[in-house]
Amino acid sequence: VFSRFLRRRPVCRILFQQFHSQHKEASDHSDAQPIDLTRFSPEKIRNFGIIAHVDHGKSTLADRLLEFTGAIKESSENKQVLDKLQVERERGITVKAQSASVVYKHKNEDYLLNLIDTPGHVDFSYEVSRSLSACQGVILLVDATQGVQAQTLANFLLSMEHGLPVIPVINKIDSPRANVEKVEQEMLNVLDVPASEIIHISAKFGQNIEKVLEAIVELLPPPVCDEKSSYDSSALLKALLFDSTYEKFRGVIANVAILDGTLRKNDIISSVYLSQKDGNSKSFYEVKEVGLMRPEHVATNVLYAGQVGYIVCGMKTVADAQIGDTLFHHKQPVIGLPEFKKAKPVVFGEMFPSEQTQYKNLEAALNRLMLNDRSVTKTSSKSFLLGPGFRIGFLGLLHMDVFCQRLQQEFGANVVMTRPTVPYKAILKANKRLQLKDETEIVISTPDDYPDNGLVKEFLQPIITGTIISPARYSQSIIELCVSRNGSAVSNSYISDATVMLQYKLPLDEIVTDFYDRLKSISSGYASFDYEEAGFETVNLTKVDVLLNGELVREFSKICTLEKSRKLGVITCSKLKEMIPRQPFQVSIQAAIGKSIIARQNLPAVKKDVLAKCGGGDFSRKMKLLQREAENQKHLRAIGNIKVPKDLFVKMLRE
Repeated sequence: VFSRFLRRRPVCRILFQQFHSQHKEASDHSDAQPIDLTRFSPEKIRNFGIIAHVDHGKSTLADRLLEFTGAIKESSENKQVLDKLQVERERGITVKAQSASVVYKHKNEDYLLNLIDTPGHVDFSYEVSRSLSACQGVILLVDATQGVQAQTLANFLLSMEHGLPVIPVINKIDSPRANVEKVEQEMLNVLDVPASEIIHISAKFGQNIEKVLEAIVELLPPPVCDEKSSYDSSALLKALLFDSTYEKFRGVIANVAILDGTLRKNDIISSVYLSQKDGNSKSFYEVKEVGLMRPEHVATNVLYAGQVGYIVCGMKTVADAQIGDTLFHHKQPVIGLPEFKKAKPVVFGEMFPSEQTQYKNLEAALNRLMLNDRSVTKTSSKSFLLGPGFRIGFLGLLHMDVFCQRLQQEFGANVVMTRPTVPYKAILKANKRLQLKDETEIVISTPDDYPDNGLVKEFLQPIITGTIISPARYSQSIIELCVSRNGSAVSNSYISDATVMLQYKLPLDEIVTDFYDRLKSISSGYASFDYEEAGFETVNLTKVDVLLNGELVREFSKICTLEKSRKLGVITCSKLKEMIPRQPFQVSIQAAIGKSIIARQNLPAVKKDVLAKCGGGDFSRKMKLLQREAENQKHLRAIGNIKVPKDLFVKMLRE
């Protein structure tokens, strides 16, 4: 009846058609038949992740696993089924880890397999680390045409850190450029994986997919939990919240791994974080929906020990859905699991709404998107020109770019994002007037944080250890690039006859702009790059200010090393000369360090023909007019306001 009512009205008819098409699309990618979870004891469950370097075929393998087990229908249109974000489909990369549960029959017995497709780029490594906490093993995927890459090694070491067994798989064996023997040798040299343990597949055509499923069942261990607690409703619930997403009408959808006990619809739950926060767990939630990802959400009304699924319980804020939190039945507290290692942002940028009237909307959008991406940090900021905004911390440039794109696509937020910077540190001397103790450490994130040089004992800059894997013929050019960016060699080794692995210590500030692009350019796109933090080192740091006719413009101030300061000052002055509109008077553009001018450009005044009204007369009359104009120019320069358009500030902030 309601459907017929909707169809009678044009506007409602459109809404109904949109709902019907979305519902049909969801049903095409999901199994409508509910799963009887009572038949899966912990021994019949396998939780595993798929890890690899970017573009090695993780999402394609996930598609074939879903098809082979009947979770989705076999179709040529099944591409990146688990990549649900618009930005993922546009860029062809996985940004957000996604889960799916499938049933696989092995030797006449059914097994419940929970797979997690993880990102491959280094900027999203925190997604991988969180996801592995809900797994008991991983599939390590290596491209037969590219071999072992930097992020392959990083993800392999990450799985070792979690103590997870690894199933090595070589993908794309159908490619004409595949060199399986070379890749096997690289995996032996770098990962210590013998060729006899490696499975050869083609995820694109589904070749040997069944061998991967058999290896998952036979080689990976089941989740460790008390089997008696699986179906005993009185057993203490212990569930790990390892990921979350946000939907407009349902609020927070939490992905959980049930370690012990049973979680049912209508249960009242709380968390260790909330109980520690308010003392006696005053905050609690009623479970409104619980189920599995198939890969779409399928309500099952119950999850047992060892299973991975989702819950909807009315959480609405970032503080409520703490990643790594332990959930339990209300008034039946348990000992919390060890906290997740928090992500440390390495790139910072200031974000402002394009219109200040949109500030509240931007804040709400940021809070909701941060539920999906918990590696992002946010603090308040303010600009004299752009007004209040936020200082956002990211794990890399791609991470920042994708985050801003998601803000625009998912929430319609138009923002102004400044040029990325890295956090420096300053060790201050003791000062009684400012109540500073000796060796006081402060973080310098913006030029406004820069302290008086007289108070500073030393400055420190963040250092990373970069791992570059590339064909050997490009090694000399890569070494020259690293040396030009103040890098120092750590190691240099061959992982095969034609592939070299270079490790360099580099200042983080040297790689956050165009280092990756330059590396790809000089290696014809073959080199891969991964990095990890390596502490801090002493550096000569300074602040370059910009003066317009002697007046300081704080928005143009920048922090850099002393060696780069003069070059930065010259470039900044030259850009401003080209971008500032001509004024009725001459404008001097200066770059300064303290009271020392290190660069200068003069912007000439708008030309005015002062002799136009002088039709004749002697030379003294012309000189009188020119002298009067010169005095007028001097007066205007002293009292005049330089008109700098807002878009110029925005453009300079982004560069």
